[in-house]
Amino acid sequence: MARLQLQDPKTGGSTRPSTQRSELHTRCMPTNNRVTLLAQRATLSEVLRRLGATPETTATVAEPVVRVWRAHEDSVLFREGEPAQALHIVRSGGFKCLRTLEDGYEQVVSFVQPGGLLGIEALADSVHLASAIALEDSTVFALPARELAALQGTCPQLEHALWRALSMRLAHAAETTEMMAAVSSEARLARFLLWMSRRMAEANQSPRRLRLPMARRDIASLLGVAHETVSRAFTALASSGCIRVHDREVEVLEVLQLRQRARCTRGLPAEGAITRSALLAQPQPQPLPRTPLRERPSWWGALEPVGEAA
Repeated sequence: MARLQLQDPKTGGSTRPSTQRSELHTRCMPTNNRVTLLAQRATLSEVLRRLGATPETTATVAEPVVRVWRAHEDSVLFREGEPAQALHIVRSGGFKCLRTLEDGYEQVVSFVQPGGLLGIEALADSVHLASAIALEDSTVFALPARELAALQGTCPQLEHALWRALSMRLAHAAETTEMMAAVSSEARLARFLLWMSRRMAEANQSPRRLRLPMARRDIASLLGVAHETVSRAFTALASSGCIRVHDREVEVLEVLQLRQRARCTRGLPAEGAITRSALLAQPQPQPLPRTPLRERPSWWGALEPVGEAA
């Protein structure tokens, strides 16, 4: 993974952080200088807009300066187990969050796109629970963890925007769980592509032409299947006419058919097999008419039960 040095915005050379920087900026600096500090600075209004706040909401917001960091492709923003110094908000690009298992395997747990939060789970114990690695050249806003409560107190709009972003983060985690609930690898991949389509639509991009910044190996890790299994699933969906694949560009051709594949949790039925829906669609036999009971004879009521003799 690439390790980037902190660069001077004026000279372009490597330098140490200036001791004259305000405490607001130095507290949110990534450890070990693995990312590049941009010369440009963002306003809190820009941060709120990236989090989904309306322009009317951000018009009256005070304008403290927020640092912007650039992470090149494959560079590490922070590592699992490191102290959490800042809450990061993705400004552009995307990241994958992964955890290292006991056997050394790196398990991808989520993909975070523009407007998403990075490191919010670390605010409880001040330690990152996962590593964040850039999928492509990306930029992030950095809000210092120690100043976050004060910023929310002076800017209620920020608190509301962070709650909204956290709610979306939980919703995306539930959708990831739903992806892995399918037994069939094709169904898992179909659900993932539909998930990416919704994220593209939220970003005002085409929901049919998907650009996947992550590698297939990362997709396989998220879905809990082997790399070769994901490749075969892509081939199967393309052969069925659902999608067209060119490298990391995926075009959705038949949305309804892709949704049908996503609903099929245990794979497609074999050719000629009778499915439950087809069986229910067949005409059912009509029940036989019930024969009315014969009327009891008139002498029936005269019979008395036989008891013991007195």
